[in-house]
Amino acid sequence: QAQRLDKLTVKTNTLIDWRRACLPGFNLFLGCFCPSSANNLSCCKMVCMSFILQGALLPALTFRLFTCPFFPPFQSISDKVRILGSLAGILLLFVLTTILVKVKMSPQSFFSITMASVWFINSFCAVLQGSLFGLLGSFPQRYSTLFLSGQGMAGTFAAIAMLLSLASGLDRLSSALIYFVTPCVGTFVSIACYLLLPHQTFTRYYLEKRPPGDSGCELETKAGLLSLVGSRIVFRLMPVEGRPQSNPDIERGLCHIASAFPLQIWLLALSIVMDFSITLSVFPAITTRIVSSSQDQSWQKYFTPVCCFLLFNVMDWLGRSSTSYFLWPQKHLRLLPVAVGLRVFLIPLFLFCNIQNQTEWLVLFRHDAWFVVLMVVFSLSNGYFVSLTMCLAPKQVQPEESELAGAIMTFFLALGLSCGAALSFLLKLLL
Repeated sequence: QAQRLDKLTVKTNTLIDWRRACLPGFNLFLGCFCPSSANNLSCCKMVCMSFILQGALLPALTFRLFTCPFFPPFQSISDKVRILGSLAGILLLFVLTTILVKVKMSPQSFFSITMASVWFINSFCAVLQGSLFGLLGSFPQRYSTLFLSGQGMAGTFAAIAMLLSLASGLDRLSSALIYFVTPCVGTFVSIACYLLLPHQTFTRYYLEKRPPGDSGCELETKAGLLSLVGSRIVFRLMPVEGRPQSNPDIERGLCHIASAFPLQIWLLALSIVMDFSITLSVFPAITTRIVSSSQDQSWQKYFTPVCCFLLFNVMDWLGRSSTSYFLWPQKHLRLLPVAVGLRVFLIPLFLFCNIQNQTEWLVLFRHDAWFVVLMVVFSLSNGYFVSLTMCLAPKQVQPEESELAGAIMTFFLALGLSCGAALSFLLKLLL
């Protein structure tokens, strides 16, 4: 029962990955304030969603860096305070956003409030996910897989909600209200599950195994203190005599900086940056502009929600979950960046699909089946490589360094998201 509760907590905490779950709600909400004409509506949405995307990724990248164990100010705050504080902040902001759906306001006020909400929600999400994944380094590998699987589940849930919204025929405000109420409920369940965890023997067993920080060491940059062991540079930490003891949390952060990591960690970090850079460069900026070649109006309406969002999230979820059964190339990690890099060839293949309003652009894959095949390969490989890199990172270091390895990988995950978003703007200029 304790293991099931832990799994539920991990999945529900990652279900509040609001960039997947709530962007459709923001999109519907934007439609209520933007100009009514089709061209102005599309332009307004593009500008607003671009600001929202930047407001989502920049604080996520910054705060994931701050939640790394080598950053003393954040590490002086306990995991419980960081996790519960982040969840409480996210819940409060979602409740306020839900209330604003029914409040009439000017477009300028709406835009300002939305951007502020996006910034703070992503800051809290970055602290939450960075703290959670660092904490998961103390647990067995399957919990890291569940953490990432929960994010895939969130995307699938959002895609299904989008389809139900289209099929129901609800107006924009009602649909947006449902989108924002749902994460309020999910966040509340996450808080309840997390509060129950300390009462479980299974959880306490792994948390009590976490090694305490050694506050009696300091890094000295003398040549005699450095030695090379295999592919690892080892720093010998020596106590400094005659110096008064300072803040133990800050000294623990300095000791974490001095922790040595094998080359494999940096190969995994490179791989996850490459993977998300390739994925975000075309999804959803380019893939949502690909239209069906069918003349059926009903299918054209559901083509993007089904073949782009639903298919991507389901296959991504399966790819993330598949690491529970195999971890290739676990024994040949030098091959991993090469395997991830091969995904770059999918970018021009998507550009040669049936992109809307591109009469002068060469179309090699006009039929819908080509787009479906490309999307399956694209999303399945994305989910697999993301989960693989995040699961293998804690295995490459000593048990006492696993939390640091997990937190560092979450930073590079956010860096990959930011790089991918920047590349998507460049690709849109080509179109």
